[in-house]
Amino acid sequence: MAQKVESSSQVNNSSVRDQHINLIPMDWISGFDVRPGFYEINGATPIPGGVNFTIQSSQATYCELLLFNRRESEPFAILPFPEHYRIGNVFSMIVFGVSIEGLEYAYRMDGPNDPSKGLLFDRENILLDPYAKAVAGLREFGVDEVDYSGYRARVVKDDFDWEDSRQPLTPMEDVIIYELHVRGFTMDPSSGVRFPGTFDGIREKVPYLKALGVTAVELMPIFEFDEMHDHREYDGHQLIDYWGYNTVNYFSPNTAYCSQPEYNKEGNELKRLVKLLNENGIEVYLDVVFNHTAEGNEQGPIFSFKGIDNNVYYMLTPEGYYYNFSGCGNTLNCNHPVVRRMILDCLRYWVIAYRIDGFRFDLASILGRYKDGSPMANPPLLEALAFDPILSKVKLIAEAWDAGGMYQVGSFPNWKRWVEWNGKYRDDIRSFLKGDDYKGQVAANRISGSPDIYNPEDRGCFASVNFITCHDGFTLHDLYAYNCKHNEANGWNNTDGANDNYSWNCGYEGETDDKEVNDLRARLVKNACVVLMLSRGIPMFLAGDEFGNTQFGNNNAYCHDNEISWLDWSLLDKNRDLFEFFQYMIWFRKMHRIVRVDTEMCSLNYPFISHHGLQPFWPDYNSNHHYVGIMYAGRNRNGEDELVYVAINAFWNPQTFTLPQAPEGRRFYVVIDTYKEQSVVQDIIPVLGPITIMPRTVMVMETYPIIDHS
Repeated sequence: MAQKVESSSQVNNSSVRDQHINLIPMDWISGFDVRPGFYEINGATPIPGGVNFTIQSSQATYCELLLFNRRESEPFAILPFPEHYRIGNVFSMIVFGVSIEGLEYAYRMDGPNDPSKGLLFDRENILLDPYAKAVAGLREFGVDEVDYSGYRARVVKDDFDWEDSRQPLTPMEDVIIYELHVRGFTMDPSSGVRFPGTFDGIREKVPYLKALGVTAVELMPIFEFDEMHDHREYDGHQLIDYWGYNTVNYFSPNTAYCSQPEYNKEGNELKRLVKLLNENGIEVYLDVVFNHTAEGNEQGPIFSFKGIDNNVYYMLTPEGYYYNFSGCGNTLNCNHPVVRRMILDCLRYWVIAYRIDGFRFDLASILGRYKDGSPMANPPLLEALAFDPILSKVKLIAEAWDAGGMYQVGSFPNWKRWVEWNGKYRDDIRSFLKGDDYKGQVAANRISGSPDIYNPEDRGCFASVNFITCHDGFTLHDLYAYNCKHNEANGWNNTDGANDNYSWNCGYEGETDDKEVNDLRARLVKNACVVLMLSRGIPMFLAGDEFGNTQFGNNNAYCHDNEISWLDWSLLDKNRDLFEFFQYMIWFRKMHRIVRVDTEMCSLNYPFISHHGLQPFWPDYNSNHHYVGIMYAGRNRNGEDELVYVAINAFWNPQTFTLPQAPEGRRFYVVIDTYKEQSVVQDIIPVLGPITIMPRTVMVMETYPIIDHS
C-alpha cells in the first residue's frame, strides 16, 4: 500500500529534511506534511522523506494532486495546491511521509472551458503528468487494462549502475543501421528466446546482431503507448496499434516491452539492453514521435496535454480545431517555447538516464512548422537540438517529410548536425533495380551519395540515410514477390498503404515453388544488398531482410500483432546463404574505407567516385542499356592503391563491359557475382579483358597485386 507511512513527528531526525527542509514552515493537507517544492524539476522526483511533484499550466486556475494505491479506482488522498505553491505557471509541492512503493498519481485541473479558443479545462478529467517517468495500467501487451478513467503515473527511482560502460560513439562513416520492432523481433516461437517480445528478448539476440555486423539498432517507438486505444475486430482477428506511433507519454518506456514488472524501477530492463549492446559495439537509436499524440482530434480523449494546456501543446485553427499535418488527428505545437523545452528535456533525459545514442524523428518536417502550420526558415527547436551540449554526440535523423505535404529531403534545416532518411534513394534504387527505363543516371547519383541532393561542400553524403526497405512498406523479400500490396487483413478493403511500391513479382504474384522465379527473386534481393552496402551514405535495412522475412505482401502491417509482423526465425536456417551474404557485404563495406569516404588519390589520379557505362568513364545514360558502373578509387590504410568497381546490369539480357585500367602491379579480380548460386567468389578470378555480366546481376571487382598463376 502507498498510503502515508509516517506522521511528521516520525520522520527520521537525521534526514535531509531535518537538516534544511524543516527550516521552512510546513502545511498539512489531506493528512500529509507538505511544503512548496522544487519548481525547476518537472515531474515526480523522490527525495529523502517524500516526493516532489511539479507540473505547469499557463491557463489553469486550479490544480490538485491525486494519490492512488496501485490499480485502485479511487484516490486515497487528494491534495489541492495552495495558491502560494504556484509561481508563475508552475505548481510544485513536496509531499512528505508517502512511500513510492505501490504509488500511482495523477492531476486534475480547472480553468476556462471554451473550445473555440482551444480551452478544454474540466475538473473531472484525470490527467497524466507529461513528465511522468512511468505510466501505470499498460502492463500486458494487447490487453485492455485501463478500466478506470484516465492514465496514472508512477514515481521512478533511478539506481541503475552503468559501471564503466561507454557508448560506442561510432563515426558516421562507419554506421550501419538495423531497424527493428521490439515485440516483433522475438515474439514468434521460432525466435527461441526465453522472453519473447521484450527488451530481454533482444538481449538474447545480441550475439546474433554482433555476428551480423550492424553497428546500430533503431528501435521502433518504445515510448509508452496504448496499443488498445483504437482496437477492433476484423475477420476473427484483433487489430491494434501494434507499431506504437501514438504516444501516450514521452518520458516513459513501454512497460509492456518488459519481461517482468518493474514497479518504481521502470526502465532497468531497457537499460540492461542498451548497456549490453553498447558493450558489443552496437549503438541504440530510438524512433521518436513528436509530431502528434494519442489524444487525437476533437473526438479523441482528454488524458494529458489537452486538459493541461490544449492551445499550447497543439496546433489549432482559429476556430479551435486541430490541424492534422500528422495524418493522425492532431499536430504537436513543437516550436512553442513550452513544448520545445519539453522535447529538449525529454531527449536529454533519454540520453542521460538511458545512454541513448541517436534519435530518428518521425515526420520531422512538423518540427519545423509555425503554430499555424506554415514552414519556418530556421526552426528554433531543430536548432536547439542541433546545438544542445548533452545531445552533442547523438545522431539526429529526420524523416524529412510530413502528412501535410511538406517534403524536405535535401533541404531539411540541419546546421550540419541533422541527417535525413533519403526517400529518393529508396524510390530511385527500387525503380532502377527492377528494370525501369532511363533510371541509370539517377541511380548512379543515389549510389554516389546523392550529390545532386546533398551538396558535397555542405553536409555531403553522410546527410543521407540510404534505405530500400523500412517498417513502412514491403520487406525486401516481398519487394520481389508482389506487384501489388495485399493489405486485406487490415480491414480497409486494401485501400490503406502505399500504391507506388516500385516492386516486381518476377512473373508470379506471391509465394511459388517455381525454381526459376525463386532463383531470380533471390538474385534481386542480393543485388539490392550489394547496392545498399556499396553506396555512399549511411545504410539502413529492416530486421529480417537478411534472411528473407515476409509480411505476405502486406505493406502497412501497423495493426498486426501476429505472424504478419513477427519475424519468422525458421527462415534463417532455410535462407542461411542469404544471411551469410548480408554478413559478407557488411564486412566488405567495413573493410573498404574508399567505399565510405574519400581517402587519398590513387596513383592513376582517378576520381574518388566515377561513373561508367559499358565502356570506362563513358556512362552514356541516354542509351537506356540499364547498366551502371560505379568505381571507388583511393589508397587504403597501408597507402596502397585500391579500386572497387560495382557493375549493375538491371537489363534482362547479358551485356559486356570493360573495366578501367588497374594501377601498375595490380589487377582487377571478381569477388562478387550475384548470378552465381555461390555469389561470393571463393577463388578470386582475374579480369583479363571485357566481362560478360548476366541478366539482372551485380558484380563487384577489386584490385589486388598481380597473382602469379604459373
